[in-house]
Amino acid sequence: MSALLLHEVRRRGRVVDVLLAGGRVVAVGDDLRAAATGLDPLGDVEVVEAGGAVLLPGLVDAHVHLTQWAAARRRVDVLAAASAAEVADVLAAAAGTGGDLLVGHGYRDALWTRPAHRDVLDARFPDRPVLVVSADLHAAWVNSAAARRFGVDDPTGVLREAPAMRLLTTAGDVGDAVLDRWVAEATAAAAARGVTGLVDLEYAPITAWARRERPAVRVEAGVWTDWLEEAVEAGLRTGDLVPGAPGRVRVGPVKFVVDGSLGTRTAFCREEYPSGGHGVLRLRPEELEPGLRRATSHGLAVAVHAIGDDAVRVALDAFEATAATGSLEHAQQVHPQDLPRFARLGVVASIQPRHAVDDRDAVERHWPTGAGRAYPYAALLAAGAQLRLGSDAPVAPLDPWDAVASAVHRSVDERDPWRPDQHLPLDVALAAACGGRRDVHVGDRADLVLVADDPARAFANGGADALRRTEVLATVLGGEFTHRAGT
Repeated sequence: MSALLLHEVRRRGRVVDVLLAGGRVVAVGDDLRAAATGLDPLGDVEVVEAGGAVLLPGLVDAHVHLTQWAAARRRVDVLAAASAAEVADVLAAAAGTGGDLLVGHGYRDALWTRPAHRDVLDARFPDRPVLVVSADLHAAWVNSAAARRFGVDDPTGVLREAPAMRLLTTAGDVGDAVLDRWVAEATAAAAARGVTGLVDLEYAPITAWARRERPAVRVEAGVWTDWLEEAVEAGLRTGDLVPGAPGRVRVGPVKFVVDGSLGTRTAFCREEYPSGGHGVLRLRPEELEPGLRRATSHGLAVAVHAIGDDAVRVALDAFEATAATGSLEHAQQVHPQDLPRFARLGVVASIQPRHAVDDRDAVERHWPTGAGRAYPYAALLAAGAQLRLGSDAPVAPLDPWDAVASAVHRSVDERDPWRPDQHLPLDVALAAACGGRRDVHVGDRADLVLVADDPARAFANGGADALRRTEVLATVLGGEFTHRAGT
């Protein structure tokens, strides 16, 4: 099929036809069936009766850890556990009879009265190896059996930051064939929620994509600094096709990690945590700036992880010193003096609104004097920053409708929204979730989504929950369906 006619879609409140050919939007107007007949040289035209479904640009998740997300969809969910003992209870209830490695995902200990410890897991699992991944991916917790298997010598059984990430890579090795199948299923699930593209910031070499089948979304495959020199030597630049990979996979930004996370109390902050310390500065300026220069000089954009306000300052200083281009990932705490620097330096603020919803209580406890600077989305917008929305999956589900809902209304329970002064307008949040696109125009790439109801009407009538329940009828990528409801 070379051409696709979407008959009677609703665009900007008006019912029109949209004609797609050659992977692009070639016409928008009233009853284009006659125009479609002129495309015969390109092949048959499929006419799809849209019945007034709402047409939007395809959604883009700007921050995903794809293989972790694919694996987490099969792990034991312990997110709701309110203590280390409850985590062990949830795991025991789901353990079954097998003796292989048991993996849980999603523990949040920021509000626990007692920390995670291997002894808690040993009491329920004296022989079976158990690994529990923190919700923010910055910590890994094992029992003694898993510690022996993976060589963990920390007496608490808890690793944080780089050691935790290395452990997750080792423990998550299920074999290429299984992992690749999981990734394919995860991208299909993303397409079913209207996603047409994502930025994959997985801690893994991008060469893994050369063995995989074509994903259901476009992928910008991030390069961690561990593999930066390999990318430079191969002459790769951001936007290039990944060698040997399907055409939907291109080289993304280089990932730099400046600090840790709020969940592990390792975000690097100006003011001290109540428990002591200012967090962890994983990359000092004298390390970060040469890395940014190296990437920039070889045509590679950068994605710099910075959560605490001092980490954000370090990252912005490095952007300014090196003229690097790219994004600052997370920006969960920003000093007011640094807000206008995003626009001035052309640094994209890549944010994950669900984190603001999930972290509100942890912020109040661990950032008591910095809470007023936390998740400053409206302030970033007012300062002229370019915003992009993501999930940070598996930290939050890979679902852009949840991200949009969390950006416009910061609550998922009966409580009032947290810091409603930092809500984003719906049109701004939608554009940020669509990679910056606000509408569908002739000449655009034919990456589109059809939904059952207008998001503005859904939000007005049903609030944020209605946005989260958005019904995706179809997703189109380059003029081809990657999802059609009921098929």
